[in-house]
Amino acid sequence: MVRGILGKKVGMTQIFDDEGRVIPVTVIEAGPCVVVQRKTGERDGYQAVQLGLVERAPRRNAPKPLQGHFGKAGVPPTRLLGEVPVDADDAAKPGDSVLADIFAVDERVHVIGRSKGRGFQGVIKRHGYKGGRATHGSMFHRAPGSIGASADPSRVYPGTRLPGHMGDARVTVKNAKVVKVDTDRNLLFIKGGVPGARNSYVRIVKVT
Repeated sequence: MVRGILGKKVGMTQIFDDEGRVIPVTVIEAGPCVVVQRKTGERDGYQAVQLGLVERAPRRNAPKPLQGHFGKAGVPPTRLLGEVPVDADDAAKPGDSVLADIFAVDERVHVIGRSKGRGFQGVIKRHGYKGGRATHGSMFHRAPGSIGASADPSRVYPGTRLPGHMGDARVTVKNAKVVKVDTDRNLLFIKGGVPGARNSYVRIVKVT
């Protein structure tokens, strides 16, 4: 069977379990997706399917190479393409639909997305530095401090934690729990937080 799906983050809410406990969940609009290409071990060296996320507003003005790629599968072009693993004995082929009903309640999944971009940040926000005292004429408030002596080593070591660009990176939340599946609306309710802002794309893959 296909072991994953593409989706869009809707937002966060909370639901109650049978014992009345509050569970924070992230709502993901999972699919519908369409199989665009099948990867095989004989041709590609691994088993997977390439999915396209079908959205309400169809993609327009796709480049000709993409038009040809989607034309082979007989499906209209989509904005998002992504690969998910598939079982070797699965009969998925181009043109097939993949919906949220491939997931079950209490199932464990990995959720891959891109974190929110924070821009250029200092070491206190980016790395959690404590900083210096803020009183008695101190000139050392939010600076990183010494990053390398002048005599030895006379350089800054690679990997030193410094100010720089923060966020907008690929993040994987592992072993997240599926709390609820709404097959009528193609919604997945994942326990806890999921990387990315609202309406950002994510990939959900079953834990093998």
